[in-house]
Amino acid sequence: MTSDRAHPLDLDAYLTRIGLPGAHRPTAEVLRAVHRAHALAIPFENLDPVLGSAPSLALADLEAKLVRGRRGGYCFEHNTLFAAALTALGFRVTTLGARVVLGAAPGAVRPRTHMLMTVAVPGGSTPYLADVGFGSSSGLLEPIPLVAGAESHAGPRHHRLVTTPHDGPLERWELQAYTAEGTWESLYAFTLEPFEAPDFEVMNWHIATHPRSPFRTGVHVQRTVPGAHLSLAGRTLTVTADDGGREVRELADGDEVLRVLAAEFGIHLPSDTWLPG
Repeated sequence: MTSDRAHPLDLDAYLTRIGLPGAHRPTAEVLRAVHRAHALAIPFENLDPVLGSAPSLALADLEAKLVRGRRGGYCFEHNTLFAAALTALGFRVTTLGARVVLGAAPGAVRPRTHMLMTVAVPGGSTPYLADVGFGSSSGLLEPIPLVAGAESHAGPRHHRLVTTPHDGPLERWELQAYTAEGTWESLYAFTLEPFEAPDFEVMNWHIATHPRSPFRTGVHVQRTVPGAHLSLAGRTLTVTADDGGREVRELADGDEVLRVLAAEFGIHLPSDTWLPG
């Protein structure tokens, strides 16, 4: 994947936004550091679809919104920006599409509506799976080697990659997260078939505009901070500590939602913004 030719990414501005200014070489250590820094710095949010518009995936617009505007976005925005940054740093990136299986009924087949990527480190023999846009307390904080059975531990988060049987010609992979109950929970399934920018434009439009899309009908904002994960669903604010403790609070009204978005998530919207509860 390459950056928009008409608008190459301002890499310095991006690295400053995620708190890692300066020059960096394309090493495995840098990949892990940039992945974690992005995940901690830029929140997940679907406010554009809720407010009636499909977010642009043009790199200039992503830079204006997520970097200079200090907003967040959902998977297509996060991972398009992240892929451009990794490419600018000298990594080789292949973008992929996944089916989210978390919460799906047994046997249900969902469409591919999630974006992720593999990242090759110059001189390295094993690529990594990277994804800064899952928007959940079970999402990756750091990349994981693309090896069947590989596991990663990043703070309280524990993941593994497995291959699973299916009828298609390509190997089917699943990313799984280890739960507090001591079980492995599948997050999403994917193959290594490359997806291109027009594929994500179609997915993005569907997710942002379909009348039954959960990202169009209700507020979903998430942010990982040192020691905790914050989630706002409608007017329900949930704070989950790294040790498993949880605090749930119902916000009183739209004004309090706007105050919490600004204070807790770093997202500042005009005071007259109306968000559905």
